[in-house]
Amino acid sequence: MDYNCAPQHKECRMCGIVGAVADRDIVPILIEGLRRLEYRGYDSAGVAVLNGSGHMKRLRTVGKVRNLQDALTADPTAGGLGIAHTRWATHGVPSERNAHPHISKDGIAIVHNGIIENHEELREEARREGYEFTSETDTEVIAHRVHHHLSVTGDLFKAVRATVAELEGAYALAVVSQADPDRIVVAREGCPVVIGLGEQENFVASDVAALLPVTRHFVFLEEGDVGEVRRKSVRVLDREGNTVSRKVHESELSADAAEKGEFPHYMLKEIHEQPRAVAQTLEERVAGGRLLEAAFGPAAQAVFAKTEAVRIVACGTSFHAGLVAKYFIEQICRLPCWVEIASEYRYRNPVVPKNTLFVSVSQSGETADTLAALRLAKQAGYLSQLAICNVPESSLVRESELVMLTRAGPEIGVASTKAFTTQIAALSMLVIALAKFHSADAERERGLVQKLLGIPSLIESTLKLDGTIKELAKRFADKHHALFLGRGAMYPLALEGALKLKEISYIHAEAYPAGELKHGPLALVDKDMPVIAVAPNNDLLEKLKSNLQEVRARGGELYVFADPESGFEPSDGVHVIEMPRHVSYFQAPAVYTIPLQLLAYHCAILKGTDVDQPRNLAKSVTVE
Repeated sequence: MDYNCAPQHKECRMCGIVGAVADRDIVPILIEGLRRLEYRGYDSAGVAVLNGSGHMKRLRTVGKVRNLQDALTADPTAGGLGIAHTRWATHGVPSERNAHPHISKDGIAIVHNGIIENHEELREEARREGYEFTSETDTEVIAHRVHHHLSVTGDLFKAVRATVAELEGAYALAVVSQADPDRIVVAREGCPVVIGLGEQENFVASDVAALLPVTRHFVFLEEGDVGEVRRKSVRVLDREGNTVSRKVHESELSADAAEKGEFPHYMLKEIHEQPRAVAQTLEERVAGGRLLEAAFGPAAQAVFAKTEAVRIVACGTSFHAGLVAKYFIEQICRLPCWVEIASEYRYRNPVVPKNTLFVSVSQSGETADTLAALRLAKQAGYLSQLAICNVPESSLVRESELVMLTRAGPEIGVASTKAFTTQIAALSMLVIALAKFHSADAERERGLVQKLLGIPSLIESTLKLDGTIKELAKRFADKHHALFLGRGAMYPLALEGALKLKEISYIHAEAYPAGELKHGPLALVDKDMPVIAVAPNNDLLEKLKSNLQEVRARGGELYVFADPESGFEPSDGVHVIEMPRHVSYFQAPAVYTIPLQLLAYHCAILKGTDVDQPRNLAKSVTVE
């Protein structure tokens, strides 16, 4: 794949794939796998299963996986070979006819993640050959091409290889044939595919989370691979057609890691998991008051010693984490730092200063724009590439020279919470690592490490505000707009707070540096637009107070999350929520984001929105 500065559009549509071949009924495995992948898309879902008589049954429904499950209850099927899919629409509206699996003649069924750029050309060719189309999707084109090549080669594996050679774009594919009931053929280009290894049975999926109830052993396809999955064997060919042996990985995730437990929503569970998640991120990376830079990889010391500048590239919440890091890198390390949105960075021709470290930040490690930016960076003369990511098996991790895993565990709620705080923890460790070589002595390092280690308990204390914030949210439920303010490293926190509120409660929210109020946003402030400020006790506190007075003078209602020693006093129109005492500058971003997450959550509950799966969004945005 050519990753130059021209637009490529080789992205992966965020959908979920599951497949299984076994001697037992695989339908429950497929449905459970889809349920675990529903964060990847929930516009529609479907299954195609070969039963014992060699007949293929397909069932598709609009909406979430539970609708498919209900349909299977009403019209049950069983079989030992099958594929399933949950969709997030790009080509074609959410509908039953556009739902996967798609079928071609003679029982060829296919599920697909990705976008096929040359689908119109292939569609016209298929029509000339007599194929009829029943959907608006690019996926149906692939099914017909597989059928065409199967009629020529007589072998499903060869047919899939011939088909993918014609495709332009990105794809993860799983293909089965009614006439070939013993295997699933899979292929990957730009989208993840994992093979799960069992005892006399094997599985395929887009994410290990789908298969954790049935296996802990996985093989990850590389770019251009085509695989054949049978009950007792797996065969993989690389892009050149060579038989290859891909390493078997044992996942450390537990099967119940993605369950809600006692919580009503994944988001609330994940908010409350943050003390443990941050502690896990720091575990074995700091010891004896110092950072173990080898945690970033064996070459890390040499890279950090040479680093003269840092460029961070990310999207969404991860971008906000990068903005926090910029303040720390410049202030503590005294190194220049740029933070860029991946979808913009990849379409520029950026100047790369000498010895610049490229840092990509992503929860999933499969965000297409961030991956494309990384691939550009590998050609652009950067000193090295560092991935900060939550998924060890992801493309971003596998393709980067240095890695820092955030260890947040599965994050199912679409609105990111623990991924954000663990990214801040990981980036803070990067700050300490760089500072060791550029500005900090051993005493300064110990002080920063100690502050990092104190974050989990501070988050734990902050979570005790849940009840207070729940009551506070009642004042927001009928609002249509909100303004978030912060200064310094708190400004990215304001951005993140506004993003959370709009993501799950659908309340329009903006964020500004507090010093920018008089340059426009102040015109919006009135009694119907609440203003939320984060006010730790730092060097910018007095300036923030002055900015907030401007809000009160215009009749705006203020909600201030403040240090008890900040000097903020509640009054008419000013609501002060006291945070834990003595939160340092270095700790504040990870701690002060907690009440903003809780505020968004409780507002969404009051408004009756789908907290875990907000409209129009999917967990990882792998489409441009």
